[in-house]
Amino acid sequence: MNNEDTKTPVAGAVDRAPDVAAMFDELAPKYDLGNRVLSLGLDQGWRRRALAALHDSGQGTVLDLCAGTLDLTQMLVDHGAAHVHSVDFSAQMLAHGASKIEDESRVTIHCKDARDLPLDDNSVDAIIAGFGLRNVPEVHLALAECARVIRPGGHIAVLDFFQPVGLVSKALSGSYNRMVVPVVGGLITGFKDSYRYLHESMGAFCTADEFVALMDDAGFDATAQSMFPPVAHLVSGSRRDS
Repeated sequence: MNNEDTKTPVAGAVDRAPDVAAMFDELAPKYDLGNRVLSLGLDQGWRRRALAALHDSGQGTVLDLCAGTLDLTQMLVDHGAAHVHSVDFSAQMLAHGASKIEDESRVTIHCKDARDLPLDDNSVDAIIAGFGLRNVPEVHLALAECARVIRPGGHIAVLDFFQPVGLVSKALSGSYNRMVVPVVGGLITGFKDSYRYLHESMGAFCTADEFVALMDDAGFDATAQSMFPPVAHLVSGSRRDS
Protein backbone atom coordinates (compact mmCIF):
# COMPACT_ATOMS: atom_id res chain seq x y z
CA MET A 1 0.00 0.00 0.00
CA ASN A 2 1.52 3.27 -1.11
CA ASN A 3 1.00 6.22 1.21
CA GLU A 4 1.26 9.79 -0.04
CA ASP A 5 0.81 11.84 3.12
CA THR A 6 1.58 15.38 2.09
CA LYS A 7 -1.11 18.05 2.00
CA THR A 8 -1.19 20.65 -0.73
CA PRO A 9 -3.33 23.67 0.14
CA VAL A 10 -5.48 25.26 -2.51
CA ALA A 11 -3.78 28.46 -3.64
CA GLY A 12 -5.20 31.50 -1.93
CA ALA A 13 -7.85 29.55 -0.04
CA VAL A 14 -8.81 30.60 3.47
CA ASP A 15 -11.49 28.24 4.70
CA ARG A 16 -12.57 25.83 7.40
CA ALA A 17 -10.84 22.78 5.90
CA PRO A 18 -7.81 22.69 8.29
CA ASP A 19 -10.07 22.95 11.36
CA VAL A 20 -12.43 20.26 10.05
CA ALA A 21 -9.49 17.97 9.25
CA ALA A 22 -8.18 18.46 12.80
CA MET A 23 -11.62 17.59 14.19
CA PHE A 24 -11.69 14.34 12.22
CA ASP A 25 -8.15 13.55 13.36
CA GLU A 26 -9.47 13.64 16.94
CA LEU A 27 -12.57 11.59 16.10
CA ALA A 28 -10.69 8.92 14.17
CA PRO A 29 -10.27 6.25 16.91
CA LYS A 30 -14.03 6.04 17.57
CA TYR A 31 -15.44 7.23 14.24
CA ASP A 32 -16.46 3.78 12.96
CA LEU A 33 -18.22 2.88 16.21
CA GLY A 34 -20.11 6.17 16.15
CA ASN A 35 -21.26 5.53 12.57
CA ARG A 36 -22.52 2.02 13.28
CA VAL A 37 -24.47 3.03 16.39
CA LEU A 38 -25.94 6.25 14.99
CA SER A 39 -27.06 4.59 11.74
CA LEU A 40 -28.22 1.37 13.47
CA GLY A 41 -25.88 -0.44 11.09
CA LEU A 42 -27.69 0.84 8.00
CA ASP A 43 -24.66 2.76 6.73
CA GLN A 44 -23.00 -0.39 5.37
CA GLY A 45 -26.07 -1.22 3.31
CA TRP A 46 -26.07 2.31 1.92
CA ARG A 47 -22.43 1.86 0.94
CA ARG A 48 -23.27 -1.37 -0.92
CA ARG A 49 -25.94 0.52 -2.90
CA ALA A 50 -23.34 3.13 -3.83
CA LEU A 51 -20.90 0.43 -4.98
CA ALA A 52 -23.56 -1.12 -7.20
CA ALA A 53 -24.14 2.28 -8.85
CA LEU A 54 -20.58 2.19 -10.24
CA HIS A 55 -21.49 -0.73 -12.53
CA ASP A 56 -18.52 -2.17 -14.46
CA SER A 57 -16.49 1.01 -13.90
CA GLY A 58 -15.96 -0.19 -10.34
CA GLN A 59 -13.78 -3.04 -11.62
CA GLY A 60 -11.11 -0.66 -12.90
CA THR A 61 -9.15 2.11 -11.20
CA VAL A 62 -11.38 3.82 -8.65
CA LEU A 63 -11.06 7.01 -6.62
CA ASP A 64 -12.48 6.74 -3.09
CA LEU A 65 -12.96 10.43 -2.35
CA CYS A 66 -13.21 11.62 1.27
CA ALA A 67 -12.22 8.07 2.10
CA GLY A 68 -12.14 8.49 5.89
CA THR A 69 -11.38 5.21 7.64
CA LEU A 70 -11.36 3.30 4.35
CA ASP A 71 -14.57 1.26 4.67
CA LEU A 72 -15.42 1.89 1.02
CA THR A 73 -11.83 1.31 -0.06
CA GLN A 74 -11.82 -2.24 1.30
CA MET A 75 -15.31 -2.86 -0.09
CA LEU A 76 -14.08 -1.74 -3.52
CA VAL A 77 -11.15 -4.16 -3.29
CA ASP A 78 -13.51 -6.95 -2.24
CA HIS A 79 -15.71 -6.19 -5.25
CA GLY A 80 -12.80 -6.52 -7.67
CA ALA A 81 -11.45 -3.02 -8.22
CA ALA A 82 -8.08 -3.23 -9.97
CA HIS A 83 -6.71 -0.34 -7.92
CA VAL A 84 -8.11 2.21 -5.47
CA HIS A 85 -6.82 5.70 -4.82
CA SER A 86 -8.07 6.70 -1.37
CA VAL A 87 -8.08 10.46 -0.74
CA ASP A 88 -8.91 12.27 2.49
CA PHE A 89 -7.66 15.38 4.27
CA SER A 90 -7.48 13.71 7.71
CA ALA A 91 -4.24 11.83 8.24
CA GLN A 92 -5.51 10.09 11.37
CA MET A 93 -8.70 8.85 9.73
CA LEU A 94 -6.62 7.25 6.99
CA ALA A 95 -4.14 5.84 9.51
CA HIS A 96 -6.90 4.21 11.56
CA GLY A 97 -8.42 2.70 8.44
CA ALA A 98 -5.19 1.30 7.04
CA SER A 99 -5.46 -1.92 9.08
CA LYS A 100 -8.64 -2.82 7.16
CA ILE A 101 -6.79 -3.12 3.85
CA GLU A 102 -6.13 -6.77 3.07
CA ASP A 103 -4.31 -6.36 -0.26
CA GLU A 104 -2.03 -3.36 0.10
CA SER A 105 -0.74 -3.63 -3.47
CA ARG A 106 -4.13 -2.51 -4.79
CA VAL A 107 -4.49 0.65 -2.70
CA THR A 108 -2.72 4.02 -2.71
CA ILE A 109 -3.52 6.39 0.15
CA HIS A 110 -3.28 10.15 -0.37
CA CYS A 111 -3.73 12.67 2.44
CA LYS A 112 -4.87 15.49 0.21
CA ASP A 113 -7.60 18.09 -0.29
CA ALA A 114 -10.53 17.02 -2.49
CA ARG A 115 -10.17 20.29 -4.39
CA ASP A 116 -6.59 19.44 -5.40
CA LEU A 117 -6.51 15.77 -6.37
CA PRO A 118 -3.09 14.15 -6.83
CA LEU A 119 -4.19 12.28 -9.96
CA ASP A 120 -3.67 12.74 -13.69
CA ASP A 121 -6.39 13.77 -16.11
CA ASN A 122 -8.65 10.90 -17.23
CA SER A 123 -6.82 8.47 -14.94
CA VAL A 124 -9.67 6.75 -13.06
CA ASP A 125 -12.62 4.71 -14.26
CA ALA A 126 -14.97 5.49 -11.36
CA ILE A 127 -15.35 7.71 -8.31
CA ILE A 128 -17.17 7.03 -5.06
CA ALA A 129 -17.63 9.39 -2.11
CA GLY A 130 -19.28 8.34 1.14
CA PHE A 131 -20.50 10.97 3.64
CA GLY A 132 -17.65 13.39 3.09
CA LEU A 133 -18.25 15.93 0.35
CA ARG A 134 -20.45 18.08 2.58
CA ASN A 135 -17.32 18.78 4.63
CA VAL A 136 -15.49 20.21 1.60
CA PRO A 137 -15.64 24.00 1.23
CA GLU A 138 -16.41 25.06 -2.33
CA VAL A 139 -17.73 21.63 -3.23
CA HIS A 140 -18.07 22.69 -6.87
CA LEU A 141 -14.27 22.79 -7.04
CA ALA A 142 -14.10 19.19 -5.81
CA LEU A 143 -16.62 18.18 -8.49
CA ALA A 144 -14.54 19.96 -11.13
CA GLU A 145 -11.55 17.92 -9.99
CA CYS A 146 -13.65 14.75 -10.20
CA ALA A 147 -14.58 15.63 -13.78
CA ARG A 148 -10.90 16.19 -14.57
CA VAL A 149 -9.58 12.88 -13.27
CA ILE A 150 -12.36 10.53 -14.41
CA ARG A 151 -12.50 9.10 -17.90
CA PRO A 152 -15.49 10.03 -20.10
CA GLY A 153 -18.26 7.51 -19.47
CA GLY A 154 -16.90 6.61 -16.03
CA HIS A 155 -19.41 6.30 -13.21
CA ILE A 156 -19.64 8.34 -10.02
CA ALA A 157 -21.60 7.66 -6.82
CA VAL A 158 -21.96 10.17 -3.99
CA LEU A 159 -23.59 9.04 -0.76
CA ASP A 160 -24.32 11.78 1.75
CA PHE A 161 -26.69 13.50 4.15
CA PHE A 162 -28.13 16.24 2.00
CA GLN A 163 -30.46 18.95 3.24
CA PRO A 164 -33.89 17.27 3.56
CA VAL A 165 -36.86 18.14 1.37
CA GLY A 166 -40.46 17.23 2.18
CA LEU A 167 -42.29 16.96 5.48
CA VAL A 168 -41.37 13.37 6.35
CA SER A 169 -37.70 13.74 5.47
CA LYS A 170 -37.44 17.09 7.26
CA ALA A 171 -39.12 15.69 10.38
CA LEU A 172 -36.92 12.59 10.51
CA SER A 173 -33.68 14.34 9.69
CA GLY A 174 -34.38 17.40 11.81
CA SER A 175 -35.25 15.60 15.02
CA TYR A 176 -32.65 12.86 14.63
CA ASN A 177 -29.77 15.10 13.62
CA ARG A 178 -30.59 17.84 16.13
CA MET A 179 -31.16 15.65 19.18
CA VAL A 180 -29.80 12.13 18.67
CA VAL A 181 -26.57 12.74 16.72
CA PRO A 182 -24.90 15.22 19.13
CA VAL A 183 -26.04 13.42 22.29
CA VAL A 184 -25.41 9.79 21.32
CA GLY A 185 -22.36 10.61 19.22
CA GLY A 186 -20.92 12.60 22.10
CA LEU A 187 -21.53 9.81 24.60
CA ILE A 188 -19.91 7.20 22.36
CA THR A 189 -16.86 9.19 21.33
CA GLY A 190 -16.49 11.86 23.99
CA PHE A 191 -16.61 14.58 21.31
CA LYS A 192 -20.07 16.11 21.57
CA ASP A 193 -19.02 19.36 19.90
CA SER A 194 -17.74 17.44 16.89
CA TYR A 195 -21.06 15.68 16.45
CA ARG A 196 -22.84 18.99 16.83
CA TYR A 197 -20.73 20.18 13.88
CA LEU A 198 -21.73 17.09 11.88
CA HIS A 199 -25.39 17.90 12.51
CA GLU A 200 -24.84 21.51 11.46
CA SER A 201 -22.96 20.46 8.31
CA MET A 202 -26.02 18.52 7.16
CA GLY A 203 -28.25 21.55 7.57
CA ALA A 204 -25.79 23.76 5.73
CA PHE A 205 -25.35 21.42 2.76
CA CYS A 206 -27.35 21.62 -0.46
CA THR A 207 -30.35 19.42 -1.29
CA ALA A 208 -29.82 16.28 -3.36
CA ASP A 209 -31.45 17.96 -6.38
CA GLU A 210 -29.20 21.00 -6.00
CA PHE A 211 -26.22 18.66 -5.88
CA VAL A 212 -27.41 16.99 -9.10
CA ALA A 213 -27.39 20.46 -10.69
CA LEU A 214 -23.83 21.05 -9.48
CA MET A 215 -22.80 17.73 -10.99
CA ASP A 216 -24.45 18.69 -14.27
CA ASP A 217 -22.44 21.92 -14.30
CA ALA A 218 -19.26 19.89 -13.73
CA GLY A 219 -19.97 17.57 -16.67
CA PHE A 220 -21.86 14.65 -15.15
CA ASP A 221 -25.28 13.23 -15.96
CA ALA A 222 -26.68 12.22 -12.58
CA THR A 223 -29.85 11.43 -10.65
CA ALA A 224 -30.67 11.28 -6.93
CA GLN A 225 -32.43 8.55 -4.99
CA SER A 226 -33.40 8.41 -1.34
CA MET A 227 -32.08 5.68 0.92
CA PHE A 228 -34.15 4.00 3.64
CA PRO A 229 -34.89 5.64 5.98
CA PRO A 230 -34.97 8.92 4.00
CA VAL A 231 -32.13 10.63 5.85
CA ALA A 232 -29.44 9.82 3.28
CA HIS A 233 -29.39 10.09 -0.50
CA LEU A 234 -27.35 8.51 -3.27
CA VAL A 235 -26.51 10.73 -6.23
CA SER A 236 -25.06 8.69 -9.10
CA GLY A 237 -24.34 9.01 -12.78
CA SER A 238 -21.57 9.18 -15.34
CA ARG A 239 -19.14 11.62 -16.93
CA ARG A 240 -20.36 13.04 -20.22
CA ASP A 241 -18.19 12.49 -23.26
CA SER A 242 -17.86 16.20 -23.85
